[in-house]
Amino acid sequence: MAYRYWCGECGYRTPWDSESRGEDLLIEHYDQRHPGIAPGGQTEVNRKDPESGDGCGCLGLLATAFLLLLLAAACHR
Repeated sequence: MAYRYWCGECGYRTPWDSESRGEDLLIEHYDQRHPGIAPGGQTEVNRKDPESGDGCGCLGLLATAFLLLLLAAACHR
């Protein structure tokens, strides 16, 4: 999974990264841009991390369905 943190004071957001790295980046941002304010905001979670390679996506699903239909049509003759 990948995480992205949003600043509660401005529009800053961290890049997608590990949970600990995202927290560190947000803390650094608050130290530089909002000194004296406790870090806050939102955390966004990407459950399908693009680097994980899980899943085949819509195109793979459509290709599989097409091949099954083609096979069924060929067997029907």
